[in-house]
Amino acid sequence: MQKFLFNDFNPVSAKEWKQKIQFDLKGADYNETLVTKTNEDITINPFYHKDSYKSLKIPKPNQDSLICQTIFIASEKIANNIAKDALLKGVKCIQFITDTTFNIHTLFANLDTQKFSFIIELNFINQNFYNQLIAYIKNKNIQLFIDCIGKLNKTGNWFTNQKTDFNFLKNIQICSIDTSIYQNAGANITQQIAYTLAHITEYFNAGITPKEIQVKFSVSANFFFEIAKLRAFRYLFKKLSDEFKIPCNLNLIVIPSKRNKTIYDYNVNMLRTTTECMSAMLGGASVICNLTYDNLYHKSNEFGERIARNQLLILKEESYFTEASKITEGSYYIEQITQQLAEKSLALFKEIEKNGGYLSQVKKGSIQRKIKEAATKEQAQFDAEEIVLLGTNKYPNLEDKIKHELELYPFQKKRSVKTIIEPILEKRLAEKIEQERLNKE
Repeated sequence: MQKFLFNDFNPVSAKEWKQKIQFDLKGADYNETLVTKTNEDITINPFYHKDSYKSLKIPKPNQDSLICQTIFIASEKIANNIAKDALLKGVKCIQFITDTTFNIHTLFANLDTQKFSFIIELNFINQNFYNQLIAYIKNKNIQLFIDCIGKLNKTGNWFTNQKTDFNFLKNIQICSIDTSIYQNAGANITQQIAYTLAHITEYFNAGITPKEIQVKFSVSANFFFEIAKLRAFRYLFKKLSDEFKIPCNLNLIVIPSKRNKTIYDYNVNMLRTTTECMSAMLGGASVICNLTYDNLYHKSNEFGERIARNQLLILKEESYFTEASKITEGSYYIEQITQQLAEKSLALFKEIEKNGGYLSQVKKGSIQRKIKEAATKEQAQFDAEEIVLLGTNKYPNLEDKIKHELELYPFQKKRSVKTIIEPILEKRLAEKIEQERLNKE
């Protein structure tokens, strides 16, 4: 049937399409009218054609989008019970986050560490506790997540100091990279990819040669570009690991962005996270941890977690998104965005390396300055309603009240702690508008 249909029509070249469009424009300039540029300086054309099609050889994902729930360990017993409940309700992976040591056996009591996957994100370094964890997780499906440069980015300080932190990581089989801060602070997509590559390169240059690398990305609402971002990164990571001759598996842990989330008209957050999780699945995420719709202002609660979990279950089990993950291959639009992002990110990465590498640039404040510039530009677009957050800067419900609901402080926090570098700080687009509305409640 397909052959019959295509034989009925004569092929039309890209040149002929463009000529027809220019004719229909009746003298208007083609580039000014129909060609647009993004904040990443990516060109978006009005149409894409096989004449200019070029597909990158992108490695296949390590695994297919495990549904993950994030649990902060305040109490081992409570965290254990929440994990059991989540696993019974369809979750395949649990991410535990902790700031302190904990009772390992209590946390994992009666949890099937062979059937399900577990990630333990440690926001501290303790060699004795780490040794206990290593002994416990042997032959279990449990991975540790520790990122020393990520700690420096977020807090402005190392866990201990660079030498000690890096020596600690040299004994770890899995290297962890948390790059979510770049997106949440306002970096554009090219910067996110380039900074992530430079971030990893610092570890490779220090002699940290893991068998596996976990990279945590945040994805925002730019649907096709976020798919292309993950694809471009997977392509460039393969190039980087081949250059260093470090054969290692890549696991992408993907979580929706906080930058475009709001406290007013908060139900729209569910729509935002749905499209973001779709991008993650189609982009080749290994693990997806959804954000709850009330993450900004409510403490963790069963209802919010259930909604976030069910969003992923519907996408994976009822909409068959992971089975359709290959549909992005061969899409002229996505392939060309992927190619452009890869080229521009690689150029920026090379520039960073030429100027001393990631740590040198972040210590000088260059990375922070460039992220601020990108964030300021995006903020101006939001203020001018070029970027729309429904219910916040467009069609707000001015009768909506939220002050009585606030259990958490939803705005950028100012720190007075002494730091060795300027930290990279998360900031949401809607914060100024929300603060003005809160003051009037």
